[in-house]
Amino acid sequence: MVREKAIQYKNLPCIGRSHGIHAEPMTLGLKFALFFEELNRNRKRMAEARNEIAVGKLSGAVGTYSNIDPEIETYVCEKMGLRVDPIATQVVSRDRHAFYLSVLGVTASSLDRMATEIRLLQKTEGREVEEPFSAGQKGSSAMPHKRNPVICERISGLSRVIRANVNVGLQDVALWHERDISHSSAERVVLPDSTIALEYILDKMLFVIKNLHVYPDAIERTLGVTRGLVFSQKVLLALIEKGKIIREEAYLIVQEHAMAVWASQSETLKSRLEKDDRVSKVLTQKDLDDILK
Repeated sequence: MVREKAIQYKNLPCIGRSHGIHAEPMTLGLKFALFFEELNRNRKRMAEARNEIAVGKLSGAVGTYSNIDPEIETYVCEKMGLRVDPIATQVVSRDRHAFYLSVLGVTASSLDRMATEIRLLQKTEGREVEEPFSAGQKGSSAMPHKRNPVICERISGLSRVIRANVNVGLQDVALWHERDISHSSAERVVLPDSTIALEYILDKMLFVIKNLHVYPDAIERTLGVTRGLVFSQKVLLALIEKGKIIREEAYLIVQEHAMAVWASQSETLKSRLEKDDRVSKVLTQKDLDDILK
């Protein structure tokens, strides 16, 4: 589903942001492609974690086979679809379980990243995308107009629980000597809870992505909010390439006009550059039109 969205919106320009501030144009499809690639990495991690944790042992109280034949261990593990842990104590070492929980935490964080991106893009002042909102659904008991991103917020919230549970798994690794039971009570909570929570937020994210509302007009409007500032690097590089101006000088020229546009309510970067002789002697009107289109 994420891959399909990446292909569907590969040619839909949107603004890219760094530090929350408009940076340069990109495409909405690229956002989804980044998510798709990250989820693929998590799929591979999950397969590795599943393999890592699928071991068993029946080697006695401290792993010495003092009262049991290793063949029995092999037989039982095979019947259960497990590999024999090559070396164990009274229990399978808990680094395996910690790794599994860590993968759950990383995957949950990836889903949190996706949910957070949607939440930010759904803010009223932009409303570039929006999670599904069904007929008759209420966003607020006090404000009838509200369309809150409650599913994505739920995903973000539960991802915090999963990440917190990773710490429990890490602490369970350091058992006393050949085994104590401090890990057992904690694992009975964090292993099933984290697994179920991740399955739940995966299902919810699939629903959100499948039914996501995308508003191209709002995306285009947001692209123009800074009145051409997002092309400042293209202007900078053109001045350096065509005018043989040293980078620092070209940077100061563009920055001077960019800061003035930030301070203005109406001026555009293009209108200021057109009036600057330092720019016009290097870049033609066509050059500016091509750069700032």
